[in-house]
Amino acid sequence: MSAQEQLDGFLAKFTPPVEAEARAALEHMRARIPGAVQLVYDNYNALAIAFGANEKLSGVVFSVAVYPRWVSLFFSGGPSLDDPLGLLKGEGNTVRHIVLEDTGVIASEDVEALIAQALARAEPPIDAAQPGRLVIKSVSAKQRPRRPDGF
Repeated sequence: MSAQEQLDGFLAKFTPPVEAEARAALEHMRARIPGAVQLVYDNYNALAIAFGANEKLSGVVFSVAVYPRWVSLFFSGGPSLDDPLGLLKGEGNTVRHIVLEDTGVIASEDVEALIAQALARAEPPIDAAQPGRLVIKSVSAKQRPRRPDGF
């Protein structure tokens, strides 16, 4: 089974609206960041797809995290980004996120400005001339349900 087929299977565990939002976010990020290495972590709490320059966590710039009820876009180095509208949420020392309430949020001018800023600061930079790759890094044996009760 290819990495994309595995990822498709992971996404299919979620409700159709959450799956659709996740797929839209991934499509947007893949188009926006050609050359990114995508690292897939099917963890206990969420499915996370990280975008970076290489297969190291230190190279990750963004992550799309899929939860049973929503999808979020995480920014590594988020606390240092200029965010005059206060879009980035969270209190961590290294990461901030935006909940993608609908498919238009990720493509908005304000979110695009944050993405551009994060890409400009990325170290190492993501080389758009390289072919993007999808790598399944881990699959947790034990996971929380991917659909809320009643679905």
